[in-house]
Amino acid sequence: MAVITGAARGLGRQHALLFAAEGARVVVNDRSDSAAAAGEVVEEILTAGGQAVLSTEDVADWDEGERLIQVAVETFGDVHVLVNNAGVIRDRSICNMSEDEWDTVLDIDLKGHFVPLRHAAAYWRGRSKAGAEVRACVVNTASTSGLVGNPGQANYGAAKAGIAALTAIAAEELGRYGVRVNAIAPAARTRLTEATPGLGDMVARPDDPDRFDEWDPANASPLVAWLSGRDCPVTGRVFHCFGGSISPMNGWTTRPGISRAERWTVADIARELPAVL
Repeated sequence: MAVITGAARGLGRQHALLFAAEGARVVVNDRSDSAAAAGEVVEEILTAGGQAVLSTEDVADWDEGERLIQVAVETFGDVHVLVNNAGVIRDRSICNMSEDEWDTVLDIDLKGHFVPLRHAAAYWRGRSKAGAEVRACVVNTASTSGLVGNPGQANYGAAKAGIAALTAIAAEELGRYGVRVNAIAPAARTRLTEATPGLGDMVARPDDPDRFDEWDPANASPLVAWLSGRDCPVTGRVFHCFGGSISPMNGWTTRPGISRAERWTVADIARELPAVL
């Protein structure tokens, strides 16, 4: 069964519906102020013959995040998949960004990924140490805003870059317990992209109903489902997905530089380093 956070609309909703269509039992999670929309997702799943329950735990809260995992276990008996999708934006240039705008985004986006992951990881570790076979996975939601950079999104980009790093580290730590951890960096039409200045028109649905909707959030869900499959071998990776394109992303890499067997002087660095940039 799957736990999907931030599942009231957009990407989260599409993930939840696809998982349910594939036969998964789903915990649809979103904050209490989005409970009505998240409840509609649950109703859609139930109407289609699937199994789902609503959770309104705040995934950035330590105790509520633990309760989220407990709800899944108590309701369906186990947790196989965690899809972390909770996020918010407070776009502002660095010079104008307030402390609250920084803290809110880092809290919901980054801590909101870590808290469910931490409690799910503890659950899976306990199962593994008790002798149970664990074949579980986590799919996080990063963004090119963090991996490439986007002006006006220092808070969001920092959080998303942190999620990518968290993904790589968690994959290394949790593999011994039978847990894979990956992330997607999607480009899709969501409440966030529709609210971003200059993006609203770009991500709008095409006027022609027969034209492929590149920005449809449903385009990202099959990748999430594949990464969550029991036979998927991939872990520790980040994938950019947009429309019909899926591309592996690589993080910071070390390129050929300058080296010598003694300390550099400032003058020598100024003369030689620019040549390899």
